[in-house]
Amino acid sequence: MEINLTFERPEDGPSSGPVSVGWFLTSDKQAVLYDPPERVSFRQTNRAHAKSAGRCPGVVQLESRYFMVKCPFDLHLGFSRDADGKARLVNRAGNTSTIRANKLADAVVLVNEAEWRFPDRPTLQLVLPYCFIADEMVYLTQLSPFLHYRKEPLPGTIFGGRFPINIWPRALMWGFEWHEPQKDIILRRGEPLFYCQFETNDPARPIQLVAAERTPELKTYLEQIGGVVNYVNQTFGLFDAAEALRPKRLLQRKEPKG
Repeated sequence: MEINLTFERPEDGPSSGPVSVGWFLTSDKQAVLYDPPERVSFRQTNRAHAKSAGRCPGVVQLESRYFMVKCPFDLHLGFSRDADGKARLVNRAGNTSTIRANKLADAVVLVNEAEWRFPDRPTLQLVLPYCFIADEMVYLTQLSPFLHYRKEPLPGTIFGGRFPINIWPRALMWGFEWHEPQKDIILRRGEPLFYCQFETNDPARPIQLVAAERTPELKTYLEQIGGVVNYVNQTFGLFDAAEALRPKRLLQRKEPKG
């Protein structure tokens, strides 16, 4: 049996050239803490030899497909239970913490124990303002920064996720499942926190990540679809309704200042 596949792509028009993906912060509050996402690239590698991995087109192609979001805070967290057995986070850094004690709860949330996937694996979330949008079919996959080596491995795994950012844009969180709660979580500002991968109808088209404006139309749409997870399950079932509300254009590039 012989199977032939033919892919045709127009030379111009909305389905040609690079796929534009916009990113923005949902709030300007402490915006200086949040670095722009950047393409994963290891430029300072050995390229002297013709067969070096640093020159392998397959390696370079794979790395270029991921975009890295960096950690905005220094955190040293432990897990414990109070006298009533209630789960709680412990700020191990104490007085040396770069985050004030009364602000820690704004950055990190310990998920209600009834919502943990496993009874012995606490789940926490790092609240972030990063949001991605597109005006054609693009799925975002959030995953761990597996190309970067950690000398001190995290005592668990991050929650990944996959959803269409052309219909269902939302602020990302760093979700973490604490497999070994007896070990502390140590995060450092500037280190890779997670990767984003973008999928389109044509996997050969490159991704162009651009800064996006929070236009009035975009703000309205985010309000219309935001927070519904608190009221319904299986939010993907709302895609048709969301698409009916969606403005024709979400992505407007931010013009550089000055």
